[in-house]
Amino acid sequence: MPRPWVLDYNSDNCPVGAAVGIIGEKWTFLVLREVFSGVRRFDDLQRRTQAPRQVLSDRLARLVRDGLLRKVPYQEHGQRRRHEYRLTPKGLDLYPILVALMEWGDKHATGPAGPATVLTHRDCGARVGIGLTCSAGHALGSAREVTPLPGPGARKIA
Repeated sequence: MPRPWVLDYNSDNCPVGAAVGIIGEKWTFLVLREVFSGVRRFDDLQRRTQAPRQVLSDRLARLVRDGLLRKVPYQEHGQRRRHEYRLTPKGLDLYPILVALMEWGDKHATGPAGPATVLTHRDCGARVGIGLTCSAGHALGSAREVTPLPGPGARKIA
């Protein structure tokens, strides 16, 4: 087997590493799961994720700082002003990642009762799923049909 070309390149500019640095831990994914499901308020997020309050506060602040969520003020009658959390366009771009994780979990980590949530297309009711395609429109069945090549940001190791 030939030596993988990636061994000759620096991994400092890796988009996977950069993405994991922003979203790559349990509480962040659970917060995003809830926000994608329409949960926006701190107390509801805390109840649904079971995250400790300080952890949740830190994760929400980071998601706002990194531009994935934005804070929107609200005030219920007789209460103090508070904020709810809404997805930004940058945050919405993470939806396929969460759906892919959900599909993987449904296949490999769900108990015998089946998935807790099923995603359907709002217009026709059909199940929603993730699939890889090339820019020519060919559906790819697995990672074995993909060839990684150096991109414009790849830097050879000196």
